[in-house]
Amino acid sequence: MNSPDDEGHEKLIKTSVYLEEEVMEALEQTARELECDTGTRWSKGAVIRLALSDFFTRRGKIL
Repeated sequence: MNSPDDEGHEKLIKTSVYLEEEVMEALEQTARELECDTGTRWSKGAVIRLALSDFFTRRGKIL
């Protein structure tokens, strides 16, 4: 399990995944939408982490 750093952020581990082109396009679009909604820049990686967090939460796993 990752422990928070001094600023309270979780340590991220670099990984690679293969995604369909449509998924990449959806990630980019969602990042733009979240930027408009929040006024904060969102990366595709951040969108993936958000989606995974929701996925695991729905399965009863709190990360």
